[in-house]
Amino acid sequence: MIRIEIWASGGGTNADAIAQYFYNHPTICIASLGCNRSEAGAFEIAKKHSIPSVYWSKEDWNSTEILKQLAARKIDYIVMAGFLKLVPAAVTQYFDGRIINIHPSLLPLYGGKDMYGEHVHQAVLKAREYFSGITIHEANEDFDKGKIIAQYTIPLSPGNETLVSIKQRIQMLEHKHFAPTIAAWIASKTRE
Repeated sequence: MIRIEIWASGGGTNADAIAQYFYNHPTICIASLGCNRSEAGAFEIAKKHSIPSVYWSKEDWNSTEILKQLAARKIDYIVMAGFLKLVPAAVTQYFDGRIINIHPSLLPLYGGKDMYGEHVHQAVLKAREYFSGITIHEANEDFDKGKIIAQYTIPLSPGNETLVSIKQRIQMLEHKHFAPTIAAWIASKTRE
């Protein structure tokens, strides 16, 4: 069984969709969920799905501790689902090609440090874009710079969009496409 650890920093809606998708999957299981904010709703999602969870404290957020804990939990892949911390280079190197992230824009547009969640949607609104979407990519030591695996697009109507309308539509794309893309990506890796 291929073991995934989901990393999340917020409410965990993507973690919820991923856990539902992989429930009783024949070859992939969600082994654990890690979060860097002790009050994050993602812990409730883990509890809802009976997934063990771990709190990544500031003290534990170093490559030695991260790699030690992931080895102890026998983690094969990491899924970053709204995780807002930069992963140490030693971890991305060890898990090279085995960390996947989702970003709420069509990278390379609106990516990089401090570009997450509503910050991205505000920038899209301000630029009066005609399209937005999501990018699913492999993670490396730079924010939003890893190899792009898939992008899904929605049309926008500049002048008629609001922060809420964009956020809802992007979240629907995420919940629809992230988990199946993860499954296909892992399948492609196991065939290599």
